[in-house]
Amino acid sequence: MLKLGVNIDHVATLRETRKTSYPSPLAAALIAEQNGADFITLHLREDRRHIQDRDVALIREALSTHMNLELALTEEMIEHAMGILPQDVCIVPERREERTTEGGLDVVRSFDLIKSTVNRFSNAGVRVSLFVNPDTDQIHASHEAGAQVIEIHTGHYADAVDDIFRQAELRQIHKAALLAKDLGLRVNAGHGLNYHNVTAIASLGLFSELNIGHALISQAIFCGLGQAVRDMKKLITNIQP
Repeated sequence: MLKLGVNIDHVATLRETRKTSYPSPLAAALIAEQNGADFITLHLREDRRHIQDRDVALIREALSTHMNLELALTEEMIEHAMGILPQDVCIVPERREERTTEGGLDVVRSFDLIKSTVNRFSNAGVRVSLFVNPDTDQIHASHEAGAQVIEIHTGHYADAVDDIFRQAELRQIHKAALLAKDLGLRVNAGHGLNYHNVTAIASLGLFSELNIGHALISQAIFCGLGQAVRDMKKLITNIQP
């Protein structure tokens, strides 16, 4: 069954706008778990714009499921993750000026560093995912670097201006996921997925996990986080073959 990872970054975004102690990312993580989240995703960015070091430590300790920690390919972030030892890490590209992650990791260009980082985490018992665009070269490079998992960036699909572009992006995602599966990789997906566009991705039947954050936290304003998670879980699991 397709698993749902709930990204709680934007609970911390709201907290950090006022530098208060609330809303609590830890509380959000536990509510998400209680309402069907299969795991919790959070991104510790270099500029600490939302999730803080203390959040990572508290959530790692408290989860009943498991943590998927997103991080940039820097020594600071790698060392931090090695100290926490989450069950999963997802290596993502990161630029300080971006509002959110804008695309996939360039595994081809950073191959040697990524390969050594994958080995480092794998030797510590941490499963490594690489966040990549649905691109043949990047998927082959991810496999050669020793990654067990890729997460396909669905942002271009989610941001498509019309159905023609959306279907073209969906076909590219489908092709990329098939290739990754053929190579023996576990294939996940995420970025920009919401209640209106997630069904087409889930219906491909090629993904193990979907990571969804902004849409869930936004919907929670109106119906509560528990209901938002339950509704999303129902959408992605009640797919007709």
